[in-house]
Amino acid sequence: MDRIAITGGARLEGEIPISGAKNSAIKLMAASLLTDEPLRLTNMPRLADTRFLGKLLQRLGAEVVEADGVLGPETTLHTPEIVSAIAPYDLVRQMRASFNVLGPLVARTGQAKVSLPGGCTIGARPVDLHLKALEALGARIDLHEGYVYAQAPRGLVGAEIEFPFISVGATEHALLAAVLASGQTILRNAAREPEIADLAECLTKMGARISGAGTSEIRIEGVSKLNGATHAVIPDRIETGTYALAVATAGGQVRLTGTRHDFISALLDKLEEAGVEVTRHDDGVTITRNGGRLKAVEIETDPYPGFATDLQAQFMALMTLADGESVIRETIFENRFMHAPELARLGADISVQGGEARVRGVEALEGAPVMATDLRASVSLVIAGLAARGDTIVNRVYHLDRGFERLEEKLGACGASVRRLKGDGGEEES
Repeated sequence: MDRIAITGGARLEGEIPISGAKNSAIKLMAASLLTDEPLRLTNMPRLADTRFLGKLLQRLGAEVVEADGVLGPETTLHTPEIVSAIAPYDLVRQMRASFNVLGPLVARTGQAKVSLPGGCTIGARPVDLHLKALEALGARIDLHEGYVYAQAPRGLVGAEIEFPFISVGATEHALLAAVLASGQTILRNAAREPEIADLAECLTKMGARISGAGTSEIRIEGVSKLNGATHAVIPDRIETGTYALAVATAGGQVRLTGTRHDFISALLDKLEEAGVEVTRHDDGVTITRNGGRLKAVEIETDPYPGFATDLQAQFMALMTLADGESVIRETIFENRFMHAPELARLGADISVQGGEARVRGVEALEGAPVMATDLRASVSLVIAGLAARGDTIVNRVYHLDRGFERLEEKLGACGASVRRLKGDGGEEES
């Protein structure tokens, strides 16, 4: 199993290009099931998660072709017919978001059998809101032996759906299903993330009739058929925020390009509050930190446009070296402080009680072997290792490969000493 080795202490200087958003790309890939014409996605990230979903889509009947286009990596997905409406456990378990093929399959074929995704290390993350939304659209749902059986032989029918709490996954899933439902669907208390607006924009290019995406109320007028389209995946706001935090922690000056600073306004405001210099550009943002300790600040995770839960672990790594005590409140997922004990192995002073972590900044971190517990936790350990004295080894980096494209290469180009240690005992330099 691969590991990442980091020798800390180097300032980061240079430029990092930001990839397409993982959380958008995988839902856009699922949207390809809704049409028998090709869907071409540009600015595609090349990640373990997109590869997993590609395998599942191929099982269902899709042709998946990757290429290097003029605008960068692209993927064309073409599903002339659904050859199987069964998504088996051995594929769905590898990535929770693959559960979102359920809605498109039912919308297009009137039936589907999709494995429940199973547990998750950062909390229960149940799919009950997804299933209730599909039921509201007229699907009959049965659960049997770990699988969801969904049927709508006469097609889905528009409905008014009000989510009891904000759920990105359920909002996206309902949107994917409702575009082919007859009549109007209204989604209330919908999630407002940029990835949802990106999905709606792509579906609109495919012939869907959607208004209000990016607000708390989305209206969909169902159509009988969708066409193919070409769509560019939005920049990854979590990757953007992660590298911003890496520069703020290690020190230096890095320009993040090909991205949107307005996607991470909540984070950038907190970085400025902590004493980091932030310069916003039309095509990204420059992060500068030259000397001096940062100031401890408080954060609380919230649905977009609030502080993203997917940046909480990385922000905690930054606060381990700040002057004073910071309070970090996690309101989205339970069990999302599992990186705290690993940061403590590097010398961090963190106490956790329930959904609140108190981080008392220390003068310096010391390198040590640590273990990643999930995607965002793994990169928080890389960030801490960049600033720690000596060597840090991050184990279980398969988590990293799910969501960060060419991480060693991007950091290495800015002066970081980051290397991948291959599972067979060999070493691959960045």
